[in-house]
Amino acid sequence: MATPPPFLNSNNPNPLTQASSRLPEDTVIYSIYPDNPLSQDSLQSLHLQILNAVSPFATSYIWQHEPFTLSIAFHPFPHLKGHLRFGDNLNDEWFTVFLLFRISVAFPSVSIQVHDSDGEFLLIEAAYHLPRWLNPENSQNRAFIRRGKLHIIPQSALPNPTLTESLNFLIENEQAAVAPDSVQSVIQNRIAGYPEKAKLNTHSVRVRVPVSVARVFKHAPSLISLAVEGFYDRDMDSMKHAAKMERFLKGGKGGEEEMVTVAVKMSRAMYAQLMQQRFQAPKCYPMPPKKGDLEAELGMKIACGFEMMYQEKKKEGEEGKGSGWKKYKESLEKSGYFKGLIPGSNEYKRLMENAEEYYKNSSLFSKTREMLNAPVRQIDEILSLPYSADEFKNEDAPPSDDDSWLYSGEDELNSALQDRQKEMELYELKRKKKKSKEQKDTGASSSLKGEDFDLSELVKTMQGFIRKMSSYEGAEVPNDRDPKDVELDVERFMKDVESVTKYQGDENVTRDMDDDGGSSDMDFGADSNLLMKAADESEDGSDMSDHEDVEDSFMHSYSDVMNNELKSTTLKKSFVHANEQTSVKNEGASNATEDMDEEFSPVDVDVNLVKNLLDSFACQQGLPGPTSNLLGLMGVNLPKDDNKGK
Repeated sequence: MATPPPFLNSNNPNPLTQASSRLPEDTVIYSIYPDNPLSQDSLQSLHLQILNAVSPFATSYIWQHEPFTLSIAFHPFPHLKGHLRFGDNLNDEWFTVFLLFRISVAFPSVSIQVHDSDGEFLLIEAAYHLPRWLNPENSQNRAFIRRGKLHIIPQSALPNPTLTESLNFLIENEQAAVAPDSVQSVIQNRIAGYPEKAKLNTHSVRVRVPVSVARVFKHAPSLISLAVEGFYDRDMDSMKHAAKMERFLKGGKGGEEEMVTVAVKMSRAMYAQLMQQRFQAPKCYPMPPKKGDLEAELGMKIACGFEMMYQEKKKEGEEGKGSGWKKYKESLEKSGYFKGLIPGSNEYKRLMENAEEYYKNSSLFSKTREMLNAPVRQIDEILSLPYSADEFKNEDAPPSDDDSWLYSGEDELNSALQDRQKEMELYELKRKKKKSKEQKDTGASSSLKGEDFDLSELVKTMQGFIRKMSSYEGAEVPNDRDPKDVELDVERFMKDVESVTKYQGDENVTRDMDDDGGSSDMDFGADSNLLMKAADESEDGSDMSDHEDVEDSFMHSYSDVMNNELKSTTLKKSFVHANEQTSVKNEGASNATEDMDEEFSPVDVDVNLVKNLLDSFACQQGLPGPTSNLLGLMGVNLPKDDNKGK
């Protein structure tokens, strides 16, 4: 399986995701930083200029939840900022990116930063074209829009850039930060076609609604987004308002409210949300006797959405408990304000009342209340003047747009998947070419490479290493290493071993000459007097040749006993033996083969050496380890197994 780019690796946490956790997941956040510090008046002037520049593109656009806005901020220094909730309509997010690129062209002395709850989504979009060093951990304060292009602060210039450092670098070294053409192409293709593409995202549909709803549409068509949101995000409490329809059906009496047919413009996402949900009309709502009337059904859903939205915002506005109160309450819970009390207890209620009282006296309460009351006041103002169905009778509503796109999105999805597949294949091809080049470069510097790798050379190299770099005292590590000293008197140890082996040799010879013919049991716990006697004989100048015979006899006896002991174990199977292949070839030829299997046959040292080294190297899975480190000291580079897993 191909290794994904860092920005597509789900194991990598994104710091920007954590920073944006206070906002809804479907929110895009953007900031505009002027090159030079501006006074409050100059910043307000820039604010108005930017809004005027985007107004021709954004005015007629139907936003899913809220329109593109900007506000003035002074922390950490004067700049403009904004955020926009796009919900299920990703077109809102990319249309916002289009507007930001237009702003960067119209105002070349600003740098723009944009991200959403996923982090640097522009970098995620171009993940297959980014340099390998760039990942979610080091991407903060690196990506900016400037003069119509995406800029990435290079790591070599600023390893861990702050916002101020990045902005200064863009001003002084703008060209050094321009992203590669392949990255620019991906982003530009994503926003290509705007603002014309925004019109394709609009769907016009004929609906039959109460005249009060039609009048709201006539004077505030943008409120359709709040109506659809109220319908789509409804709950049991808000549905109680729809059951009464007190605001948009006179007193909840459908018979007294005339119904008219009008054309409503909405985004395709809104139309899909209305169409894909079943909803039973309230008893008080006048529906035609004929079932399957799409105009009446859509009109009923929109009217109920208006009622639920209006009543909920009115209630929240009076209490001032919108999203601001929820965030305020969450901050109290995290800070331990409620002391772990059970909700509903007397002490919990007392603390909650104190918190509500403090919140109502805060500036956040007044701002939240004003924001929530805005659509309520707008609807009240529109419906405060006299109105009737006569003003809509002479208006001929155009037919609904074709909605086949709602059921034929498979082709569009397949096209998008094919584009991604091509992008992945191109990325993988480049990665393989780069890997092949690196392997060739590595192989050229090594005497052992690729298919020409000779295992016999590995054995010779290891033997040479042992002869030159080691002795009975142990392997000699290069001088630049700092090995830990081992407290062992080697010469004293060797003398002790020699004295023991000489005595055991004498004893074994004696036992071999016994009448019972019993074999040696290799008992090293012999009597100390005999050991001293053997040592005295050596000191008295006994014939050294006798001792040599004794040593030879000891080694033969030791080997025999060790073989007998190992016969009953599985240790033999863990080694490759010298006669292993011969035994296979001559299997069944004679009984001699069976007799040989009874003995612990000699081990092929060279084959076992190579086998164990290769097994150990394979277990490293391409990572640094003892085998690669040891072979590196000898100047040997084992070739990687490119066929693994195929």
